[in-house]
Amino acid sequence: METPPNTLQDWLAHCERLHPKGINGIELGLDRVRAVAQRLNLKFTCPVITVAGTNGKGSTCAMLESILGQAGYKTGVYTSPHLVHFEERMRLNGEAAPASKFVAAFADVEGARLGNDGQHGPEISLTYFEFTTLGILLALSREGLDVVILEVGLGGRLDAVNIIDTDCAVITSIDLDHMELLGNTREAIGFEKAGIMRTGRPVIVSDPVPPQSVLDRAMEVGADLWRVGTDFNVSGDKQQWGWAGRGRRYSGLAYPALRGANQLVNASGVLAALTALREKLPVTAQAVRVGLALVELPGRFQIIPGQPTLVLDVAHNPHSVAALAANLDAMGFYPTTHAIFGAMADKDLAPMFAKVSPVMDRWYFTDLPSPRAASGADLQAQWSVHNTRKDASAQAFADPMQALQAAIAAADPADRIVVFGSFYTVGGVLQQGTPRLHAKHFPPQAT
Repeated sequence: METPPNTLQDWLAHCERLHPKGINGIELGLDRVRAVAQRLNLKFTCPVITVAGTNGKGSTCAMLESILGQAGYKTGVYTSPHLVHFEERMRLNGEAAPASKFVAAFADVEGARLGNDGQHGPEISLTYFEFTTLGILLALSREGLDVVILEVGLGGRLDAVNIIDTDCAVITSIDLDHMELLGNTREAIGFEKAGIMRTGRPVIVSDPVPPQSVLDRAMEVGADLWRVGTDFNVSGDKQQWGWAGRGRRYSGLAYPALRGANQLVNASGVLAALTALREKLPVTAQAVRVGLALVELPGRFQIIPGQPTLVLDVAHNPHSVAALAANLDAMGFYPTTHAIFGAMADKDLAPMFAKVSPVMDRWYFTDLPSPRAASGADLQAQWSVHNTRKDASAQAFADPMQALQAAIAAADPADRIVVFGSFYTVGGVLQQGTPRLHAKHFPPQAT
């Protein structure tokens, strides 16, 4: 008999081998994962908030976690993918969980999957994502938490997270991404996201122009729909902002610590969710203020001071790249912007290049450690087809760190370097921690 894994890395390698589709395999459907969950008697006794959407899910989860933590609640968060370490996928009270929590839960998932107690029937096949999601949900259920926040990995209706009935669903922006799995229109994708709604439970829709499919689904299942502009509103100026909705009002709020104009949309949905849940999870205005002021999430328009300035952003679809371009434009003048970019091969690159090319001067395309990724050379070739700037240049590299080193070598201290695209791209430059940049060559000093 094969020796069972006893470290987190061993378990993750085991999960990769389990299913013919491997680590990047996606097999939508809940029957298998629900069957294993039933064998595990997996359930939560605290309120659960489920967050779906194309962009803004991670930021929304982080803001909810920060505010609820400031209110004194014991929080658990499941999010994916991770940037550097797998342990980032489960946070307990704002900190990545220790590997031991995963190992214990994964062993129990494997036992249930195999039907080892003799009562449960045949072995059940699980993908890497399904297995690890079940393990993290099981680990969270054992922590005696006050609230659990679950980020949907893909879509919503058929995502493994959706085996858990939510107390409040949040649907952030909806745009075109993962079209080969979710459909090639916002209406089709919206229908998939709307699968996390539950009868009689609040659903917060913070997309200002939601697909009709989302609104129709809310009516069909009898969910308590909260729409931005109808059930809650946001107002503000350059200094502060306010929120009002259904008997609750917040005024004079500082902008969230997460940078970017798009974060106000996410924050508005967060306050709606907390207002909808105020009988179960009351929070004070002070917890809201401090939570928004202290929230942190690496890789979301993260600006790292240095010479040159470093910007990290996991923007990897046309909608999020458009937001990145607007945020970069608002930063002010930089003599040269160096762009390090890596992405999966299925991404719609033409609109992404169109949005961001005006603010990018030198490109450093990179390979990524995933079989789904486009090569740096292929990305460079596709960029060349769309490039209209005679003053722009491009190179390709074997990994993000090599691309970063090349950008540092070429940059002046007053420049900026933007690392964006896949989580693998941003994670690739964070392997040794957060870099603080010091350009090698300074301009001559005046005498």
